[in-house]
Amino acid sequence: MAWPISQYVLKVHSRCDLACDHCYVYEHADQTWRGQPMFMDTRTVAAVAGRIADHASAHRLPSVSVVLHGGEPLLLGPTRMREILAALRQRIEPVSRLDLRMQSNGVRLSEAYCDLFVEYDVQVGVSLDGDRAANDRHRRFANGASSHAQAMRGIGMLRQTAYRRQFAGILCTIDVDNDPIAVYEALRAAQPPRLDLLLPHATWANPPYRPDGRGTPYADWLLAVHDRWTADGRPMPIRLFDSLRSTAAGGRSGNEWVGLDPADLVVVETDGTWEKVDSLKTAYDGAPATGLSVFTHTVDDVSVLPDIARRQTGLAGLAAQCRGCPVVRQCGGGLFAHRYRAGTGFDNPSAYCVDLKELIVSLNARAGVEPVPVPAPVDQEGRDLPDGLLDRLGSGRTDPDAVRFLAESQLSITRALLVAVADAAPTSTRAGWDLLARLDQEAPEAVAEMLRHPYVRVWAVDALRQAGSDAATGAHLSCVAAATAVRAGVTVQLDVPVRSGVISLPSIGAVTLPEPVTGSATLTVTPGAWTISHGHGRTLVRFDGDPDTAEPHVSGGRWQPSRRLPFGGSTILFEDLDPYRDCHDWKAAERVAAPAFARWGEAMAAAWQAIEADLPHQATAVRMGLRAVVPLMDDPDGTMRSSTARQAFASVGVARADGPATAMMIVHEFQHSVLGALLDLCDLYTPEHTGRLTVGWRADPRPVEGVLQGTYAHLAITEMWRYRARRAQPGSVAHQRHQQYRTWTADAADALLRCGALTPAGERFVHRIAEALTR
Repeated sequence: MAWPISQYVLKVHSRCDLACDHCYVYEHADQTWRGQPMFMDTRTVAAVAGRIADHASAHRLPSVSVVLHGGEPLLLGPTRMREILAALRQRIEPVSRLDLRMQSNGVRLSEAYCDLFVEYDVQVGVSLDGDRAANDRHRRFANGASSHAQAMRGIGMLRQTAYRRQFAGILCTIDVDNDPIAVYEALRAAQPPRLDLLLPHATWANPPYRPDGRGTPYADWLLAVHDRWTADGRPMPIRLFDSLRSTAAGGRSGNEWVGLDPADLVVVETDGTWEKVDSLKTAYDGAPATGLSVFTHTVDDVSVLPDIARRQTGLAGLAAQCRGCPVVRQCGGGLFAHRYRAGTGFDNPSAYCVDLKELIVSLNARAGVEPVPVPAPVDQEGRDLPDGLLDRLGSGRTDPDAVRFLAESQLSITRALLVAVADAAPTSTRAGWDLLARLDQEAPEAVAEMLRHPYVRVWAVDALRQAGSDAATGAHLSCVAAATAVRAGVTVQLDVPVRSGVISLPSIGAVTLPEPVTGSATLTVTPGAWTISHGHGRTLVRFDGDPDTAEPHVSGGRWQPSRRLPFGGSTILFEDLDPYRDCHDWKAAERVAAPAFARWGEAMAAAWQAIEADLPHQATAVRMGLRAVVPLMDDPDGTMRSSTARQAFASVGVARADGPATAMMIVHEFQHSVLGALLDLCDLYTPEHTGRLTVGWRADPRPVEGVLQGTYAHLAITEMWRYRARRAQPGSVAHQRHQQYRTWTADAADALLRCGALTPAGERFVHRIAEALTR
């Protein structure tokens, strides 16, 4: 399907007479301007105009917008400028109303130009960053001279009565080192008909500048301007603020920087090549390129390119983390270019995510409005999943790629939950969120590693359920932030909660203070040492080396490190410390003593050998997909115990048993974990279905999800018994077990397919299970 395109940016000149150091054309990753012709010639202009007119006619577009851009368009000179304007008007105007605009630095504006813009009805926007001091931080000539006086002269010309109609407004790029009120006052004095405040271009690969480690400096700067602007009676429209007000009420954004409006814009370079939105030049070299030209390809050819079509799909085109955010209809994921991160491309929130969220939440609070809620996206056919993923998982062939995809999806969900926790948390715990936001810019790997810890999500869900009723639960956010700082090796100071004398740092360890008090303490983390100030004095934990391996020196307390067990040639976290690990069907064991921990190591090593032997095609996925094992209390009758918590992806709870039995429990729970992650992304059954099904492994009828979970877990167990039966004598227990599990699983799959509760994706998934049983 071809998406209609109504906005075009024409790069009519590829050079500039200024040397602005924040310019995305010349100063960022993409440097293709160096190979472009100096200006767009008449042949290219005619081809562009023809393509636009043909597209507008074919799609019956009532109007199209064309922006003349550069470089600096005024370097063309009035004669060439007239030729371009005339060609565009003559070719496009007969089929669609043409809105002609130009963006300029303003230093070359003259009466000759302004008369020309009146003749061809061109609206002119001027780039200016404030008063002279603010503007000269970035917008200078190549020799270092100020451009402020010339730009102000150009603006003054546009303010004259004869040309006032051609003045489109001022575009200001924010610098948080500039005084926001001084910038606002200078821009207001220029009397623009509209003001655009833009964030400087940045990505996750080249993060925004954040002075003094402040968490949301851009939001703070914009809020200062907003409050003064509001106090002044909003003397001119400021597009960002107006867009956010409109979207808060469920209206359109009219702005590609925020909101979910379709972004139907393409660019034409001076040589006639079609490009995606030109702000992509800030992402990586060649990011805007399409390989298409106005001489060989139509607008329809360009509009179907994935990165262009995606920007017209609204909510569906955003990362999973964004789709679950409560302010997504206002934020819209931020500017597309700002979402870039090496490895995941543009499938991320904006690099300004924390600032945009703080800005939107604060503006909504000032206006007393609630953002329009976003219905949870429902995928009942598996369309949002990578090709083949549903089939591979259903057939019991979970591979490393599938595990990576599910893990990244779970990470996005945890991030969204953390944002919601931070929103609900009291101001007193805000420092933890600010630290995490800063570390997400400075040490993103450390933040991602921490948020992948299974029991961070368990805590986040618990915190949201208890919002306002349990301050200590919300305050655990500071423990998460402190543990991240430890991993990042940075120096921080935070107030952290103390429960019964214990301070828990997720996946790092726990410090026990001299007295079993409950309250708070001040934790200072430095590389190699932690100092805890509390009501009974100070506790010092000092490491001579890596905190994960070094033996600490502790004074005024006791240190218990998190421990790891060998598993599959790597290690797995043995989680017997985290206060949120006790979320399984059976009670989690307390801290395991050294002799018992050694026996756990033997059991896990033997379990891995059994998994390699009995489930070889899935062993690598199990090793990659498990991050933690929680020891459960033993059953007094000796019955095996194992459990998976839905919110604790990549973790299993098991009671200690021999190697083969532990292997069975790990594989069984791993299947539950995989299916739980899949159900977070895709509806396999309709929740309205209330019927129950009879299965062979339970005496009581089970709900559809319970049967689906059991069937999927037993698919892997059937396979394990099949491998064991191949090594055993006919008629052995292994043969009996294999036949029993195969019958149970096949009958349950058949019951699911007949019950009428499965979605199209669910039917496909269960058909793959049934087919796998015939192998």
